Amino acid sequence: MHARTRPARRLLTACPSRLRRADEAMCCLHGDKTPEIHRKPARRGDFGWLISLLHVHLPLCLSEREIDLFVLVESVNMSESEKELGEQRDSTKKKKKKKKKETPSGKTKKKQQQGERREQEVVQREQVEEEHSDSVVLRGIFKLGKKSHDVLLTRTRLTWTPITPETPTTGEACPPQPGVLLLRDVYAVKVKRRRSAGQESGGAVLGVALFCCRRRGRRLEQDTLQLHNASAEHTHTWYNTLKELLTAFSRPRYLKVFINPSSYKKESVHIYREHVAPLFKMADVRTDITVTERKGHALSVMKECKLDEYDGVVCVGGDGSVAELCHALVLRAQLDADSPEKPVRPVLPLGIIPAGSTDVVSCSVHGVRDPVTAALHIVLGHKQQVDMCSFSSLGQLVCFGFSAMFGFGGQSLARAEKKRWMPTSRRREYALVKTLARLRPEDCQLSFLPAKTSTRNLSEHRDNQDLDRGPEETWTTNQGLYLNISIMSIPCLSPHAPRGLAPNTSLANGSAALIAVGNTSRSEFIKHMKRYSSSSEPFSFSFVDTHAVSAVRIRPRSLVGWTEEEEESEEEEGESRPTPIIQSEGAAFPWNIDGELVEIANEVLVRYDDKKNLRNIIIINILIDGVLQSETGTSLMIHLISN
Repeated sequence: MHARTRPARRLLTACPSRLRRADEAMCCLHGDKTPEIHRKPARRGDFGWLISLLHVHLPLCLSEREIDLFVLVESVNMSESEKELGEQRDSTKKKKKKKKKETPSGKTKKKQQQGERREQEVVQREQVEEEHSDSVVLRGIFKLGKKSHDVLLTRTRLTWTPITPETPTTGEACPPQPGVLLLRDVYAVKVKRRRSAGQESGGAVLGVALFCCRRRGRRLEQDTLQLHNASAEHTHTWYNTLKELLTAFSRPRYLKVFINPSSYKKESVHIYREHVAPLFKMADVRTDITVTERKGHALSVMKECKLDEYDGVVCVGGDGSVAELCHALVLRAQLDADSPEKPVRPVLPLGIIPAGSTDVVSCSVHGVRDPVTAALHIVLGHKQQVDMCSFSSLGQLVCFGFSAMFGFGGQSLARAEKKRWMPTSRRREYALVKTLARLRPEDCQLSFLPAKTSTRNLSEHRDNQDLDRGPEETWTTNQGLYLNISIMSIPCLSPHAPRGLAPNTSLANGSAALIAVGNTSRSEFIKHMKRYSSSSEPFSFSFVDTHAVSAVRIRPRSLVGWTEEEEESEEEEGESRPTPIIQSEGAAFPWNIDGELVEIANEVLVRYDDKKNLRNIIIINILIDGVLQSETGTSLMIHLISN
């Protein structure tokens, strides 16, 4: 019984004589001596009949105090429906408690979780459809494989969902998952037709084929989505709409292509014809091809051709060819801007198809050497910034490049160049072994400007770059014997160095990595070199110093160069000497700049500082989520085609 009725019960049980008198008075009022006729059968807890009786006889038989108590009883019993609701609440609470006490089994939990996941997926799919319903361009039914699908086209994506009956007979509980293809990954659309053997045009329409790329790790692979529909009108409507939507993306349509036939294994022409040209043709990209005949040929062509006709420049070759074209683009931009001393940002982007021996530029940007991946990056118009530096001597510009090595790296390349008649692999092995056997340090003065914003992207300090470096520049100078000095504006990844020769630098942070290897024993130097090909840290040795720099100056103290004639006459193979061998006066020092041998007799200044107009930034074609903004200073746009 409800708690509010307890005072009434106590009151009734305490006044039995008064109840009898009230009952008798009721009988007299109606003139009947059998009170049971006028009394309703009382239910337990039902006192409504008593309240109606008391309304008549309260002044006769109750005091004021008792009236107050019975008024309370009336207020309680008049809310009979309220009491029933309270009982229902109590019963529901008891049921809930019983349910909580019952522990569900593991299968029940899994079913509940699966049901919740399905509901969430349905809700998410409905939300996605609602978001894109306003921008729906086309909707139709196509066959994908053997099943019909509801295909939805927006300005950014293509989605398809299998058409299933409302009551599926298979009993599948999971709703069909929709497929999604982003239009930014589509590089060509074609009408699919059935043609007989020898037929070159016409044929029955079968549907629309979308040629796109799929990411497999760091590689991009070609893929095709077939939308089958026999209606010619329906198919052409979708074809024309897709072509119109793809034109909204910024992609090259006319490219100037340079092929270096003398690159590694002389396979560049074959690589272009087999892997790159079909993709360009499929994407409706026109090309103007030049096969270089000598060193500097690309530079001479770039100075004369009309660059405003092209949407970009493509290089098929190794790192040397890439550096030459970068140098040519910067110089051409200087000529067009009538600024022979100040580097100017080129307008055209540069794409790189890897066809060299190491391809450190393409590997650094994409992480893998693959001409198909590179070509897909180009046709899709992906871009990425990459830092570039300038090399000058005595105030004269030598070249632009990405990396340089002085000492062991330059000496080994000089020896390899003198054995061009050898196969490439044998020539490289010979040069490394010979240079290690004749390991000699270089006595030089090494000066550098530490980079103040080396850990930030260029776009973050674009506006404040001139403020970071004041009018006075504090150079840090070290003097001593060095086995090798490397300056690298990119990580320089390669198959021989998976982590890169400069793993601590990035592509576009506005600084370079300076790695100075001091004089040490041959065995310790070999240990240092071996760690580049493993997961161990190559810079943990005490004789190795690394710095993030914006400028480097290397001044050989002897002011004499390096020649191999004297070394070939020596036959001893002892440990490395503590002092360098003095060569004949006037000879040049070998430098390895992007895999090309450059001999310089005097000090070399390598700069990345924008204030001196000697930094170059390269925009490279790469698959990323967004396009990085260009930095102030000289920048070169490059479409890189290798991953």
